[in-house]
This record gives sequence, structure tokens and C-alpha cells, in this order.
Amino acid sequence: MAVHRLVPATPPDAAWLEREEAQARAFDAIGARYDEAFPHKEGQLACVERLLERLGPGARVLDAGSGTGLPTARQLVEAGCEVTCLDLSPAMVDLARANVPAAKHLLGDVLDLPDEPGQYEAVVAFFSLLNLPRARVRAALELIGRVLTPRGWFALAMVEADIDDVAIPFLGTRIRVTGLLRDDLRALLLGCGFEIAQEQVISYAPTTSSAPPEIQMFLLCRRAAER
Repeated sequence: MAVHRLVPATPPDAAWLEREEAQARAFDAIGARYDEAFPHKEGQLACVERLLERLGPGARVLDAGSGTGLPTARQLVEAGCEVTCLDLSPAMVDLARANVPAAKHLLGDVLDLPDEPGQYEAVVAFFSLLNLPRARVRAALELIGRVLTPRGWFALAMVEADIDDVAIPFLGTRIRVTGLLRDDLRALLLGCGFEIAQEQVISYAPTTSSAPPEIQMFLLCRRAAER
């Protein structure tokens, strides 16, 4: 299936475009090594299982920041969902196309999505929003709420940390990342119009010294009845 490149409704300024291109180059360089460094994804798999229990057959699901497509996009496709994969990195999009050919594949940032209500019954964003500054994390959450159907579902994973758009070494390259403390993340989700249905917090140690141990937060949320 062909890849469609998203074109933002408002052209980004030069500084933001440079930042996004640097992030994309970093993940291009990482490629399949991401899954090698983070092979154990039980928390992610379990969160998707909880989501699938709440979705009907053929549900339209956006995987925002899909990476290699493993395991999430494949898990959703195998469950019968109509899946759209979105990633900023061309190399990651190519890997996802190979791993999950039945999905639709988009190249771009979550903030480039058309602001059209009711596109998806669910959105998943596992460790992708942490690549945005905090102000844009809020903008992304607000946009996700709008593209969901009424009472649609949102599964999110973030790393717990009190940092905002900090450059760190990661798997042999450098990326800019943002973290939130769990109470701040809950407050942000509630403020962006989501109800938190379930939450799991786990300690995770990658299989490489190029990435530090981390606290991972998985939240299953629902678009509030009134927005």
C-alpha cells in the first residue's frame, strides 16, 4: 500500500521544520534497532488488548508514531481493525509497510493530521508524543480528541520524567524528548477532554546501555461526553 505524505494546513516555521527533520533523521538512523533495544513490550500489548475489548469489528484506529509497526499495528490488524500508521521517519514508515502491509501508511507528524472530527474510533500513541515539546503535546492531545468519534478511545504511553524538550543521547544518536510526572500527565489528559479508564505503571530496562531504565506509564482513556 502506498505511503501518503501529510501536508500541514499551516506551513511550519523554519525552526520547527529543522527540529522535525532532525528528529526524523535520528529515527531513520535507529530503524529496526529500536525493537532490538526494547524487545519486551508486555505493557504495550496488554494496553492494546484492553483497548480491543472496547472496540467493535472493523474499528478505524490511528497508530500515531507507529515506528516499525511492531507490535501494535500488527496486533490491531490481526484483531480486524482498519489501521492507519503514522510516523515522521521515512525509514520507520518503510519498516512498518513491510511488517504490516495491510495497514494504511502516512508520513508526517501527528500535528499534521487533518482537523476533521470523527475520523477514528480509537487512537494509540505509544512513546511518540514524548518527541514533542510540552506545549505541542497539549496541542496534539486536543487534536486527537477532535479526530476521535464521540466517546472514542485513546491509548497512550509516556515515560515518567520532569523534562521538556531536552536533547538526550539515544541508541547512538540524539533526540529531543519530553516527559511528565504521572499526576501532571493525568491532569493534562483531563484538561484536554479525556476520561482515564485504566492505568498501568511499570519499570522497564532496555537490553542496551545506550538507553537508560525508565518508568513507563500506560493509560487507556476515553473522549469525554462533552467537549
